[in-house]
Amino acid sequence: MTQLLSVVDISKRFRGLVAVDKASFALDEGDIFAVIGPNGAGKTTLFNMIAGMLAPDEGTITFCGQRIDGMPADAVCRLGIGRTFQIVRPFPSLSVEDNVTIGALLHRSDVGAARSYARDVLAKLDLFDKRAVTASALTLPNRKRLEVARALATDPKLLLLDEVMAGLVPTETDRMVEILRGLNRDMGVTILLIEHVMRAVMALAGKVLVLHHGAAIAQGPPQEVVRDPRVIKSYLGAEVAL
Repeated sequence: MTQLLSVVDISKRFRGLVAVDKASFALDEGDIFAVIGPNGAGKTTLFNMIAGMLAPDEGTITFCGQRIDGMPADAVCRLGIGRTFQIVRPFPSLSVEDNVTIGALLHRSDVGAARSYARDVLAKLDLFDKRAVTASALTLPNRKRLEVARALATDPKLLLLDEVMAGLVPTETDRMVEILRGLNRDMGVTILLIEHVMRAVMALAGKVLVLHHGAAIAQGPPQEVVRDPRVIKSYLGAEVAL
């Protein structure tokens, strides 16, 4: 497998707070990799450094063989890293289709081609029938799918998903898992996700990184990680790690 992303000893401090402390991991093309940990563990800060919203104080981030740490977010997106946000941020007054078309215009100068691709993306996210609906009128599950669709429309090689299953009921979670598996399988999109819903992590991820107080305390296949005493103590609780 070809390595797509390499994160080596990255750290980020906010005055006296160490948000991320020498975190390291790597993804190969086609991986689905999860980052878990308690609130405040540094997960979103880690995403923000990969996506170019923050520059690490130490360490390196390499994507497709190119150093990207410190590169601005728009340049990182053009290279092929798309991301969602924990709090969904569509253009509320625009239609679902227009929201996704805007993302598709990143690599397409023709509006018609961008709109055609946006419709293909919406079909993959079960949103094609809602393409004319105003984004603000969507239910929570559909807003989550729209957030993924907007990121996917930028043609990412790597998709960063920040808690896209938070607030979903189990049946909605299972459908999102199915959708993400399809994107990974059919479009070849590599996925790096932050997720608290362990039902989804166990179903999706081939490897898991656990952060606690900004530092990695475990990394490996999910079936092994959930049995790690440090992970049980700091995050899962004994009743979860069956």
